[in-house]
Amino acid sequence: MNGSKPSSVTGAPGEMSAAPGASRRLFSAVARRLARFFGPLVDLFKLPPPDTRQILQRIETMERHIVLPIRVAGIAILLRYFKPWIGQAVSTLEVSIEATRYFVWAYAALGIAFAPVLIWMRRLPPGVVERAVFAMSLVDAVFLGVLTVATGGYDSPLYWLFLGLIVRTAVSVPRATTQLVLNVTLSACYVVAGVIDSLISTKLTEVEQRVLGLYSVDNPAEPLLLRLLLLAVMTFGCYAVQVLMERQRQALEEAREFAVREVQLHAAGRLAAEFAHQIKNPLAIINTAAFSLQRACRGRRDTTDQIQMIQEEIERADRIITEVMGYAQLSEGHVERLNVLEELDAAVARVFPPAAHYPIRVHRDYGLIFPPLLMQRRHVSETFVNVLQNAREALAEKGGNVYLAARCLDDHSIEVSIRDDGPGIPPDKQGRIFEAYYTTKPKGTGLGLATVKHIVEVYGGSVRLESELGKGACFILLFPAKTLMNLAKNS
Repeated sequence: MNGSKPSSVTGAPGEMSAAPGASRRLFSAVARRLARFFGPLVDLFKLPPPDTRQILQRIETMERHIVLPIRVAGIAILLRYFKPWIGQAVSTLEVSIEATRYFVWAYAALGIAFAPVLIWMRRLPPGVVERAVFAMSLVDAVFLGVLTVATGGYDSPLYWLFLGLIVRTAVSVPRATTQLVLNVTLSACYVVAGVIDSLISTKLTEVEQRVLGLYSVDNPAEPLLLRLLLLAVMTFGCYAVQVLMERQRQALEEAREFAVREVQLHAAGRLAAEFAHQIKNPLAIINTAAFSLQRACRGRRDTTDQIQMIQEEIERADRIITEVMGYAQLSEGHVERLNVLEELDAAVARVFPPAAHYPIRVHRDYGLIFPPLLMQRRHVSETFVNVLQNAREALAEKGGNVYLAARCLDDHSIEVSIRDDGPGIPPDKQGRIFEAYYTTKPKGTGLGLATVKHIVEVYGGSVRLESELGKGACFILLFPAKTLMNLAKNS
């Protein structure tokens, strides 16, 4: 049965239903306290999301130019070393060496199969290259564990290669979770290799033990604990260094982004101010001349009407230039590092205050990770508020729903969509909806959406409208998070 099963317990049902609710509230309160307490610590060690282009550069440098030649030379040496071991295995020691030889051949085959991925990595999807590097790193860890079994277990000199593989993983696998999982697995391979070696050594004959020099030590746990501690220190040390370097890199990128955005805004402001200044003066002269003609031609009806038309057009042109001068104010203020979700929620609180009791429900669908939005706060606020006010006015009569969605695209751009289920916009009016002074509302000014389009485009973004009659309207805003990257692609 899909329905809820009726309770057969007699007594106070309110108490029975209240207990699970109280437990859930208690659990939620404890979870919030823990998140508030450990949140800053987690953020301190959180690795920022890496750039795909940077990941490919690191893989190319480490895997293709360093690890691949070392792997080829190592496989050649191992194949030559294990070539004499041919024949029937008759003892425990020979069985171990025979199994290791098979692992060498299998590892050589996998290395040959992986080499084309590195050679032609620029032609493959980045996700395929990353997964292939992760798989081969895992194979390297397992294979090194096998060689550790064959060369003395915990006392093997190959232990130092485990430390080298941890450094290699920190470079080639920069994604936080994947890197930590891989390095912990690498340490586990060393531990398992030592355990297997200990089990094999118990089955060796006395002669074989003497040949391999497997003599007991006074305190075998002490060097093992030191080696495991060093593995742990290397794992988390490399991760911490990477976090610091990544944060430093992002800080430098953001500083350059700040400079570029400031230059863009000042350039747009200077252009608008110069244009307004150059046009305002001739308009003022024309307006003065028209006023003089009007006084001189007083009493001539036809001439007075023509002069009045000139004055009305001058006034209209003056309003447009005043709006352009408002655009010139874009250069006033400073670019800030903003959280797009916080700005969206603040705009919703301004347009739909709880005390107003609008018959409108706001639904949010936000992504998890966003780069900072490098803009002036008042520009972001004005953009979101204007679009949300447009949705509120469309739903003013019958009420309805407003749907907010935000996600980060692969090129680090931030896409914000604001959709309502109102009456929609007719197709013949959609092409002019972003024009200044054009409005479909009786009391509209026609400047809200025009201002939105101008602000977004000044920052290198775009805005588009999707609407059908009876199905509402959706405004999609695209904010580029990395102007320098876009400039490099276009140059």
